[in-house]
Parts: sequence; C-alpha cells; structure tokens
Amino acid sequence: MSSHAKRLPSRPVILLLQVVVLIAFFGLWHVLTVTTNLLSPFFFGTPGAVLMRTFNDFASGAIWYHLGITLLETALAFAIGTVAGIAFGFWFARAPLVSVVFDPYIKAANALPRVVLAPIFALWLGLGIWSKVALGVTLVFFIVFFNVYQGVKEVSPVVLANARMLGANSRDLFRHVYLPSALSWVFSSLHTAVGFAMVGAVVGEYLGSAAGLGYRIHQAEGVFDTVGVFSGMLVLTIFVVAIDSAVTVIEKRLLHWRPQEAQTH
Repeated sequence: MSSHAKRLPSRPVILLLQVVVLIAFFGLWHVLTVTTNLLSPFFFGTPGAVLMRTFNDFASGAIWYHLGITLLETALAFAIGTVAGIAFGFWFARAPLVSVVFDPYIKAANALPRVVLAPIFALWLGLGIWSKVALGVTLVFFIVFFNVYQGVKEVSPVVLANARMLGANSRDLFRHVYLPSALSWVFSSLHTAVGFAMVGAVVGEYLGSAAGLGYRIHQAEGVFDTVGVFSGMLVLTIFVVAIDSAVTVIEKRLLHWRPQEAQTH
C-alpha cells in the first residue's frame, strides 16, 4: 500500500465511533419528536416508546415465535441462494459456451421485479414459509452468482499456466487457484446477501402471511401503530447486523491469509 494511505483507527476506536453515531441518531430523533415537537410522535414515534415496545415484546415472549419464523426463512433463503449461486457461478465461469447461451436469460431473470414474483410464489407454494424462502432465494442467488462468476473470471491466466506447468489437474486448479480467487468475491457478496435474504422473507410476510416480523409490521401499520412499525424495523436491523457479524467472523477465519487491510474493506 502507498505510504500516503491513511491508517484506520484501532477496532475499539471504530466501535466507539459507531456507538456515538447511534446515540446521536436516537438523540436527534428524541429532540425532533419530544423536545421540540417538530415531528409528530403519531407519525414518527419516539425513540423511548420504540425501545420500550421492543423490550416489552422480548420480555413477554410475544415476538419470539414471529422472530423464529423470519429467521428460519432468512436462513433457508440465504443457504439455498448461496449454494446455488456458487455452483452456477463456477459452472458458467468454467463453461464459456454455457455462459454465452444463457447470458440474456440470466440478465432477464435478474431484471424481474421481485415484488411481482411474491404473489406468484404464494400461489404456487402457499402462504407458508416456502413462498418467502423462494422470494429470498431469487434475491440472494443473483448477488452471489455474479460475484462468483466475476471472481473465477478474474483468475490470472499466468497463474493458471504456471499451475498447469507444475502438473495441476482440474481438481488441483479448482482447490488451489479458482477457489481462493473466488472466496474473496463470495464473502463480499454474502455481506449483501444476508440483508437481501431477510428482505425477501419480510416482504413475503408483509404481502401475505400469518406469522413473522413482516406480518407484525403489517398488522401494526394497519392500525396506524407507528411505534410497532419502528419496533419491528429495529428488531430486523439488530438481527441483520448480528448475522452479518457472524459472516465477518467466518470470513476472517477462512481468509486469514489475506492482508488485514484487505479484510477490512
């Protein structure tokens, strides 16, 4: 790296700054809705009411069942979409003819509005978890697919030629060349895919379900319960951040060979 590049602060300092930003956000929200009344609490809620509602929902156990449904749908969509995206990404990248033939169809499928697909999946798969999982898979798959495809295509021809000169077969190339190259791209996509998996589950629940956080948000919205809507959004945010943190831990363990600076981006 260039000597002119600025070094990032230590991890505790970064964490402290993130906490300061969060406190500032809630402080500004409180000032606007409570102290000055520039924003109506009816339409925007108040941070105190949202935090209290969230705490009460967890303390009473009212939210655990719905949270479990949403997390199950998210996990299934994330796992299925990731595995399928990795498999097809490697296949298309290693098979140029297949890639060229299916290229317009992949792009057309990726361009489809996912919200339009939600009612179709509900019709095909019912109002249970699988229609939500299918919607999440359509979001996760393309994110992972395009990143894996690009990661494999980015492998240096010189590295491939040198590996073949050393007697590497197809399995060796996959394990020692293609896979390490694609892993960085895979984990880069997974950080985005986690959020989209939950988006797919919640949107599916919002449009038609009898359980889940999306269902609770829809119910709260139907009775103009702004605090309930923001509480549901807060819970979603907390668990997306938690899942993303878990992905980061796994990434650092699997990509320990990379420079520390590369892992922070």
